[in-house]
Amino acid sequence: MKRSKNLSSLLFLFLIAFLTFLITSVEARKNHTKKSKPHKHHQGKGATSGNRTHNSHLPGPAPAPPQPQQSTIFPVLSFGAKGDGVSDDSKALVAAWEAACRVKGATVEIPSGFKFLIQPITLDGSGCMPDLVLQIDGTLLAPSKASTWPESSLFQWINFKYARNFTIQGTGIVDGQGSDWWNSSAHKRSKHTPDTKPTALRFYFSSDVTVRNIKIINSPQCHLKFDNSSWIKVNNITITSPDYSPNTDGIHLQNTQNVEIHHSTIGCGDDCVSIQTGCSNVHIHHVKCGPGHGISLGGLGKAGSVACVSNIIVNNILFQNTQSGVRIKTWPGGKGSVKNVSFSNIQVSNVGVPIVIDQNYCDNMKKHLCQNQIRGAVAISGVKFDNIIGNYSKEPIRLACSNDTPCTDVDLIDIRLKPTTGDPRSLRSDLCRNSYGKSKAPLLPSVIDYCLRRDGGQVKHIARSHEKMC
Repeated sequence: MKRSKNLSSLLFLFLIAFLTFLITSVEARKNHTKKSKPHKHHQGKGATSGNRTHNSHLPGPAPAPPQPQQSTIFPVLSFGAKGDGVSDDSKALVAAWEAACRVKGATVEIPSGFKFLIQPITLDGSGCMPDLVLQIDGTLLAPSKASTWPESSLFQWINFKYARNFTIQGTGIVDGQGSDWWNSSAHKRSKHTPDTKPTALRFYFSSDVTVRNIKIINSPQCHLKFDNSSWIKVNNITITSPDYSPNTDGIHLQNTQNVEIHHSTIGCGDDCVSIQTGCSNVHIHHVKCGPGHGISLGGLGKAGSVACVSNIIVNNILFQNTQSGVRIKTWPGGKGSVKNVSFSNIQVSNVGVPIVIDQNYCDNMKKHLCQNQIRGAVAISGVKFDNIIGNYSKEPIRLACSNDTPCTDVDLIDIRLKPTTGDPRSLRSDLCRNSYGKSKAPLLPSVIDYCLRRDGGQVKHIARSHEKMC
């Protein structure tokens, strides 16, 4: 019996030992599973207290390295330009433009101290980011030989097409090197010189454009031209070419609206500013003009075309040694209208004819059109000449209006003009014809008071009928 009890005790102790081993093995496997289980990663700045990850004492992933900030300056020298005035740097300029075009607020840099020879190019702004700047601090040179220009590029040298929110600025020079073109025109034309002469800088279908501070010189023809554009600002620029350079307008506007040109100096062989058909809401002020032909509207209505110009303000202008001062010129046989034009606070010094309206305008190549006495003209109405003071070398005023389309609502106010030499009493009395409006003293010379017919009511309907064409 005693032996049986001892055996039972041994079996009981063995069972207790086995159960203890079994429980210990299970717990060990559980702990091993917890340690081997991968951690769950959470996105965001961190988990809240109710959403903590295991082993939070371990360091998190390393932060991403800082990305380099994209440059907004694109120097043409970084795109292969040489800047020696001899090498062709056209491709470098185009490449810099295209790269800058993809970055908002970018600047294409033409650095000072270099001269860049540029062949005729087009810089397309249709896909550009806003606020693109062309910073011209150096010199851009056009090809100097007229015979080397490709026929497909005779209308302009540097053409900006579809530019938006764009600025040209800087302390540099845009040099059209036009002497070869002028010499060929003034003397015997070379068979290698094209008839068409290019504009230096041309904007086509562009808007919100600013051109400031730069100098544009010696263009073969126009220096700065805007076609089919709007919201244009030209500020503090200088335009020069010799007075013997033919047809070299300073600034040329066509089919362009909402323009301001101010605080600039312009002297060239033709008009300082030329305003053509399709222009409206143009303000020109604080400009020095000379030499040249003055500031002109037209010629308008060439070859019987319809011309429409309206809402033009020209004030605070100094004319020195120009052929004309403020001028409106239309071709015989034209249609359309010029209306709401104001010329005020004008100073003239040695100006041929300070005040001009010419509805029988013909250049030297088209005199036969005038001789044929083509009927009809672009109607001119609502024109004010106010506070025009200084001296003239030929005539103080010329209002040559059409017989069948007279000028109406022309105001002459405070006109004081003296001849540079001679006696003002010798003035012709036929300086004005077919112009209607009113005058207000002081008027010097006194013959100006006889320029205007007082009754224009019967002819105003002619001007209104022409306005309907616009």
